Amino acid sequence: MSKTTTEKNIIIYVMGLKPGAREAVNTYNEKNGTQWEILLLWDSRVRDVNGMTVDSGADHVVVCDFSDNTKITQALEPYRKQLLAITCRTEQSLSRFAKIIPHVPYLRTPTAESITWAADKFEMRKRFRAYDSSITPKFAQIKKNSKADRQRIIDKVGFPMIVKPTNMVASMFVTICYHEEELEIALRTCFRKLRNAYKKDNRLEEPRIIAEEYMEGDMYSVDSYVNSRGGVTHCPLVRTTTGREKGHPDAFCNPLQLTPTALKAGTIENAQNVAEKAIHALGLRSTIAHIELMKIDDEWKVIEVGARAGGFRHLLHKLSCDIDHALNDILVRIPKKPVVPKKCKGYACAMKWYVRKEGKITEMKGIKKVEDLGSFHSIDINKKIGNKAIFAKNGGRSVFNLFMYNEDRSKLLADIRRVEQMVEVKVAARGAKKKVVVKKAAVAKKKG
Repeated sequence: MSKTTTEKNIIIYVMGLKPGAREAVNTYNEKNGTQWEILLLWDSRVRDVNGMTVDSGADHVVVCDFSDNTKITQALEPYRKQLLAITCRTEQSLSRFAKIIPHVPYLRTPTAESITWAADKFEMRKRFRAYDSSITPKFAQIKKNSKADRQRIIDKVGFPMIVKPTNMVASMFVTICYHEEELEIALRTCFRKLRNAYKKDNRLEEPRIIAEEYMEGDMYSVDSYVNSRGGVTHCPLVRTTTGREKGHPDAFCNPLQLTPTALKAGTIENAQNVAEKAIHALGLRSTIAHIELMKIDDEWKVIEVGARAGGFRHLLHKLSCDIDHALNDILVRIPKKPVVPKKCKGYACAMKWYVRKEGKITEMKGIKKVEDLGSFHSIDINKKIGNKAIFAKNGGRSVFNLFMYNEDRSKLLADIRRVEQMVEVKVAARGAKKKVVVKKAAVAKKKG
């Protein structure tokens, strides 16, 4: 039960606390003499969200059925006079966040509609096209894997094209197609696996697939703070290296993110202007926005926008520029001005390691040696020997995530190269065991 006070000091986190949230609140309280508290609001129909559960370390935990408006109202009532802000940090829970917004009408939030537009790539593209068609590529929804529907998509979008779900993250099920045979295979995989992937992520949305015109260029992203009037404060840009650039068969697995970039000030300003157009096209306010961009020569196009922080951004921006991303996420919703230093102190990167061939992991070399590198900060190992390694385009996730920092950009780049040379993850090809068994049976038959 909440304390009997009218002080507005409770921050609601919907469906989980991301890294840095608890620390940000504690640090702010110590520096400012405040007594901010965290309330975790959880949908009783969900057990976990990417490993996050109701056992979170929040000051208050409220569990209720998000599909029942009466239960939501009753669950929030004891805390209503104390509510200061509300946020949601997980992409797959944004649809649930949208359901809560009508129940906190006096907090500064994005509109439920803007969250819906930002959480669905098809609706998002329609908004971009209506606001400023120059920032978005051609696109179309794919309803089924039929000859007629494929031809409709080919006529409207053309090859090469990108096929992807409208609501997934981490490049899952994103595939490039150069001809109809590849399109048919990609759609077959998507339609077969997508419903289970949505179910695993506890998504409320119905699975949908879109095709987009393939944009060949350099990928960047930026996290931006949007206040209640649409004013935008940008974090430094992040350069994203795709698997395609590395010659990886999983073309969109995004193995490397590096910040800040080496772009000129004018180029960065152009990217920020396009990012702001995308934010305003969706009507986002009182939120962090994560904008992915493609630089094609001197032109910028929007890949997508999320009404949440980008992956690993809390750590990357903290290491490189001393930006407290988790705290700024709260400040922009109170509202207070987010704190973004004018200069960065160094360079940071996140490396996501994906195998070059799918299968069961049989050997992992060089990972411990990575910890001896001068730029090493931390590593999260997601898989071990015996686990299956699957491409992102087929719904898989990375083997490990490595984070590094160095004041000197050239030294960081050198250590990135050392990691690429020293780490090796071997897999047994799918069906290898079966082939051995068949071969042994054939030999036995011959001897007999």
